[in-house]
Amino acid sequence: MELYSKNIPNRVKLVEVAARDGLQNERLLVPTEVKIEFINQLSECGLQVIEATSFVSAKRIPQLADHTEVLTGIHRKPNLNYPVLVPTIQRFEQALHAGAKEVSVFTAASDSFTQKNINCGIEESFTRFKPILSAAKQHGIPVRGYLSCAFGCPYEGKVTPAKVIAIAEQLYQLGCYEISIGDTIGIATPNQAFTLFKALAEIVPITALAAHFHNTYGQALANLYAVLQLGVTVIDSSVAGLGGCPYAKGASGNVATEDVLYMLNGLGIDTGVDMHKLLAAGKFISDYLGRLPDSKTARVLTLQ
Repeated sequence: MELYSKNIPNRVKLVEVAARDGLQNERLLVPTEVKIEFINQLSECGLQVIEATSFVSAKRIPQLADHTEVLTGIHRKPNLNYPVLVPTIQRFEQALHAGAKEVSVFTAASDSFTQKNINCGIEESFTRFKPILSAAKQHGIPVRGYLSCAFGCPYEGKVTPAKVIAIAEQLYQLGCYEISIGDTIGIATPNQAFTLFKALAEIVPITALAAHFHNTYGQALANLYAVLQLGVTVIDSSVAGLGGCPYAKGASGNVATEDVLYMLNGLGIDTGVDMHKLLAAGKFISDYLGRLPDSKTARVLTLQ
């Protein structure tokens, strides 16, 4: 029996989300200068994408109130993207003024979660996206789409694959070049992950789908391995497993970038990411937050 299928990619793009998705759930307010240093360290690791921040209301997510200062303060390296989340056209304009070169929009496969997260339902979220996508096209700004609660919702429970597929198709048709499929509460199993991504790939090109798994039940790496069999080439992950969701009670952190990289290295899949520099960046932010990295790989490799 072969270890993996012929569809498994030779190279994978890691989208590092710790500075935004990772820190937004931390109760300790991280100073702007620490965030900037953290992103600058991540920029030295060989990553292609580092999600920098989110242009959201300071009342809703106080941790990201310094979005402009962070985006304008980091040292941007050429050939490295620093996307930011923008929920409205007004926030898009703020991000553009701050120098954003890529943005992301956000919805979910659950009206209840979308309402809690961005204060509107799914249908209204698309109404908000349209002017963002139109303006982004005029300015030559790529737009990524996030689709959360793809396997289940903390408020509504089970989510049907048909609903996820329909929303993903809308995002793609509206102009999102890449769609991040999120297991926000971390309940997916490998078979579920494989089945959903296989169905999605019939509507959206597999190369335009990103896998975003949380590790609530320890299934994230297994889920990633499952969707790699289909040819998925983009993985969202967070250094030291930082993250969660302020509007999904009980959801644990994102899958740790260190663990994902260790698995990909073992499979012979290229990422261009330097493990030692990645571990150093993870240790920097973990030391500041006063806790050990969630990543088992990080704890093991730092002892060697």
